[in-house]
Amino acid sequence: MMREQILTFLERNSRIDLKELAILLGSDEAVIANEIQQMEKEGIICGYHTLIDWDKTSSDKVTALIEVRVTPQRGQGFDSIAERIYNYPEVQSVYLISGGYDLLVILEGKTLKEVSGFVSDKLSTLESVLSTATHFILKKYKDDGIILSKKNKDERMLVTP
Repeated sequence: MMREQILTFLERNSRIDLKELAILLGSDEAVIANEIQQMEKEGIICGYHTLIDWDKTSSDKVTALIEVRVTPQRGQGFDSIAERIYNYPEVQSVYLISGGYDLLVILEGKTLKEVSGFVSDKLSTLESVLSTATHFILKKYKDDGIILSKKNKDERMLVTP
């Protein structure tokens, strides 16, 4: 449990002072520092601004990329609908994109059902939304410039007859 709390604080602010973090978690600074070091060795903390491979923790997280086609608002373009979407706490990012859709929404939830429910109950019901296409991230290979799933190097010796 402490690991998940540490990761949550570091994800929000990777430069948090260890002494401050220890006080927030009611623990000793040395214990916090050791936990962080161990998680770095295990590949849970993958880089700073803290990039976390949540698949290596006991936490459940599902990330979805949702393409959204909308009707732009008169005099405001896409800004008004983008603001309505990014104000939902579940929404991590909103981008205006080119192509067949107008907005790309990145959403995190605990389950596929939770994310699907957000799309059907909240996003799709907005007046300006014409259609959506949801893509779930099944595996991350590289995130924010950091390779997450490195191949194990074969270190066996080559034997020839």
